[in-house]
Amino acid sequence: MILTLAMVVLFALLAIGTPVGFAMAGSGVLGLYLIGGMSMLSGILQTAPLSSVTSYELITIPMFLLMAEFVLVSGIADDLFRATAAWVGRVPGGLGMATALAGAGFGAICGTSTASAATLSATSLPAMLKQGYEPKMAAGVVAISGTLAMLIPPSVALVIYGLLAEVNIGALLVGGVIPGILVTITIMATVWFLAWQDPSRAPAAPAVPLREKFRMLKVVGPMLLLFGMVTGVIYSGIATPTEASSLGAFGAFCLAIWKGKINPESLRSALLRSAHGTCMIAMILLGASIFGYFFTLTQVTQNLVAFVGGLDMPRWIILVLILFGYIILGSFMDQIAILVLTVPIVLPLIKSLGYDPLWFGVIKIVTAEVGMITPPVGLNCFVVARYSGRPVAEVFQGVFPHFVAHLIAIAILVVWPQIILWLPVKMGY
Repeated sequence: MILTLAMVVLFALLAIGTPVGFAMAGSGVLGLYLIGGMSMLSGILQTAPLSSVTSYELITIPMFLLMAEFVLVSGIADDLFRATAAWVGRVPGGLGMATALAGAGFGAICGTSTASAATLSATSLPAMLKQGYEPKMAAGVVAISGTLAMLIPPSVALVIYGLLAEVNIGALLVGGVIPGILVTITIMATVWFLAWQDPSRAPAAPAVPLREKFRMLKVVGPMLLLFGMVTGVIYSGIATPTEASSLGAFGAFCLAIWKGKINPESLRSALLRSAHGTCMIAMILLGASIFGYFFTLTQVTQNLVAFVGGLDMPRWIILVLILFGYIILGSFMDQIAILVLTVPIVLPLIKSLGYDPLWFGVIKIVTAEVGMITPPVGLNCFVVARYSGRPVAEVFQGVFPHFVAHLIAIAILVVWPQIILWLPVKMGY
């Protein structure tokens, strides 16, 4: 009865727009008070806030957010799109493919999906519409390409999963590299298929002289350097993820200076936005900690593991049901909120089924990408609609082929877990 009441309060608070951290903290406080009274509640509240935000690895989050802000200030996304468009623009659906490549490149130096989607909306979408692309196809490829920042390191979502699941964050980030490449190829193949079906959807771009193509490649250098300063040093063992995130933030700051985009106003704005995002995530983790104490005392996780263990069905069916549930949740809720709400419950179940928690973390993030483009509240679709001025229904129509293609990519990663685990194993995971 107490569990039911706490869950009703949680979802009621979320339904009226209460920030996720405060909603979880409020419902957790209510549940703890009903179970153990004021003495238990005050004891937990005296320790939970400090224990939630004193993890050394938590420093990774503000550094990655700051890195993303400096990358946005530098304007490198425009250069990335122009360079990729010059090389693949003549291929059927070339500008759409260039958008996917730019999304992957931008994701490799920016850990937030919404920032990536907003930036691509302002750069690649106008170029595709000017070229005569079908509006819904152009909007769809921008929305799905923006999700790559969730998977390709540096990824804030993978860091949060690592903190919640107590999985090696460095191995998690490295594990996202090959799946990120696979998903990028999946997006490009979908664009090519749509253009092959109906060439009028995606007219070819004008030819670019070879000398100009090579001249544009110079923009790739800073991007590769930043990627190396984060993922490269983690994989080689030179630095921990926390140290690598600081190197990445410093490298992005130097890039913005080199581009001549740093001034007192832009610096202040970048620092404020990254601080705001960090405080939001810290509050979510704090609320999740309080709610987690309540869940532990009610033994929800243990009972769920015991129940599923008694089911007479193959473990892959249970996994499919869990991933399907994540897609449904992703269409209604923010991905960070889903992580902190579900990982403490689902992860023991995943371990009891014999699956690797690192592998599941990457699968979870790829599934979250699907949630971010699924109606009625696919966040990336609303971001693209807002920044581009296109109807949100048009964006949802455009992402449907990518929704199907992403399900195929998830199936590949589930059937062949070595795709995710190969690099982490090589680095000694």
